[in-house]
Amino acid sequence: MRAGARAGTAADIVRSYLRDVAAMVAADDAFEVLAHIDDPIRSWDEAADGPFDPAEFEVEFHQALEAVAEAGKVLEINTVLPLHPTVVRWWHDVGGGAVSFGSDAHEPVSLARRFRDARHLAEACGFRPARDPHDLWPRID
Repeated sequence: MRAGARAGTAADIVRSYLRDVAAMVAADDAFEVLAHIDDPIRSWDEAADGPFDPAEFEVEFHQALEAVAEAGKVLEINTVLPLHPTVVRWWHDVGGGAVSFGSDAHEPVSLARRFRDARHLAEACGFRPARDPHDLWPRID
């Protein structure tokens, strides 16, 4: 995990973060799109912690995703470190209504990077483009 991260194992940090996501969604309605549900995974150290397996955190992901879906929020698929396909499928399974895409572009050259891959991921997990290309991608039932 990155320097300055909270004490505990990588798995402890992921579990704590996902609990915090559920609590934050329940407490704050000032946003529409939840980005970075997988933030601690960005610093996952495979050498120290082994490969990341979302199944190890299925309960916590489901709780967080259900809270997001029940609040009517949208889940972002970020293209810097795309969500694991399992997490996107879980989002659909818990009733997630839509996805958005973000590239964390901090410079023009990075705008929309890897969007084609994110599009394929979203489509494979049950989401489709809206009529307006600027709209969120709704779920396919």
